[in-house]
Amino acid sequence: MRLLYIDIDSLRADHLGCYGYHLPTTPNIDELAEDCVQFNNVYSSDVPSLPSRTAVSTAMFGIRNGVVSHGGLSADLRPIGHDRGVRSPIADQSFPATLLREGIRTVSISSFPLRYSAPWWNNGFAETINHMGSPLPERAHDTVPHALDWLGRNGAGDDWMMYICLQDPNRISDQFSAPNLFESGALPEWYTEEIRQLHWQLPGPSSAQEVGGFFPDMVHPSHLRTRDSETAPVQVRSIEDAKRIFDSYDMAVRYADDAVGQLINGLEDLGIYEDTAIVLTSGHGQALGELGVYAGHQAADEITCKVPMLLRWPGVEPSINEGLHYQLDVITTLVDLAGIEIPRHWDGESIRYDLESMADGGRNHLVLSQGAWSCQRSVRWSDLLYIHTFHDGFHWWPEEMLFNVANDPHEQKDLAPFEPSLIRQGRALLDDWTFFNMDLSLSPIDPMEIVLAEGGPFQGRVNLPSYLSRLRETGRSHWADELAKRHPTELIEREQMAN
Repeated sequence: MRLLYIDIDSLRADHLGCYGYHLPTTPNIDELAEDCVQFNNVYSSDVPSLPSRTAVSTAMFGIRNGVVSHGGLSADLRPIGHDRGVRSPIADQSFPATLLREGIRTVSISSFPLRYSAPWWNNGFAETINHMGSPLPERAHDTVPHALDWLGRNGAGDDWMMYICLQDPNRISDQFSAPNLFESGALPEWYTEEIRQLHWQLPGPSSAQEVGGFFPDMVHPSHLRTRDSETAPVQVRSIEDAKRIFDSYDMAVRYADDAVGQLINGLEDLGIYEDTAIVLTSGHGQALGELGVYAGHQAADEITCKVPMLLRWPGVEPSINEGLHYQLDVITTLVDLAGIEIPRHWDGESIRYDLESMADGGRNHLVLSQGAWSCQRSVRWSDLLYIHTFHDGFHWWPEEMLFNVANDPHEQKDLAPFEPSLIRQGRALLDDWTFFNMDLSLSPIDPMEIVLAEGGPFQGRVNLPSYLSRLRETGRSHWADELAKRHPTELIEREQMAN
């Protein structure tokens, strides 16, 4: 078996040509998709980056492995305790370790474990290239040469798996060497001036008035990315500003797509493309106005949790799969396709036989989690997405929202006030899932409760009195009053700290 696993950070499915985007952002990925099973309804169980990739590594939901946030106690794996043994079963039966145990040489090319202090990512990788010469998320031109070098030395051999992470769509404010290929293209039809004006009045980090964080010129320390006002605006004051944000994101996607082309060419030059399995996916998507968020991934919503998923496996016919799947289901399927026994504690379900029979398969519903920018859990079933907000991250979001994501994929109309029976159904599915998984968890405490007890989502921490003052100064006093009402404890604690 040869397997190339390409993980493109912050890549939203609907900005790829093969998923119907109206601009030519992904010519190389589109060509690859013709040889693949294209999954149209795959979701990351936990977002954003650290929870998502920890779920992939451990093949477990965040509620069970403990990682649902980017900071605090819930940014580390829960200890196993009495059953730990000399070797940790979580480490010894991670996704890459499961392959390595069967004689498959595993290599990771990504700064991810350094960037997030996540040593468990390296569990099971025989080789790791963790540092590309910069503490910032690496660009494609930093990572691809390492991948091509490794392939040149090892690719012609049998039994290897290479994981490579491309960070470019998460760095939309970078200046690209190429001219803007999409300057003459139109904005997607869903985004209008009316929507922009509505968003201008909303609060929250990465809102239309604070694209970089909580304040216009702020780049959140955890972003680890540069900002170039000539490339991406810090506020969405006009439809032209919105266009620049969309174009900058699309150019970053195109930049990553060029890197995919280089990797495919590398396989072809070695004469191994035909018998190399390829996975192309992402850890999470990137909002471009959805729920009032710009250039961020702050909710457990359709745009942040739904990811592209292409699978090319020798012997599996290309097709379109419409089934509802976790990303973990595809990870589990890879192991099954390789003829390897699936560890019993994994949360993924193999769909190998569905793929071989070209059936959609899929689950009845999924539960999705966000604990870094906000505290939310969502239920995706039928055409619906129910979102329960435990902490709004200082956005406008109510406690419960409901969207028909088939008709309204950009989440413009909240159906919660009009569909009480569906709200009850979503709430019941979430409660049942939480109870079931807590019974299997490594800890008796839900990691989401830990995040809330620590003061709320790590990346949403802010000097709340200062931000409320900013809201009042910018014509959003009603939201300042509302957020003060929702978060009295945090407001008092910050005021006491200031005094």
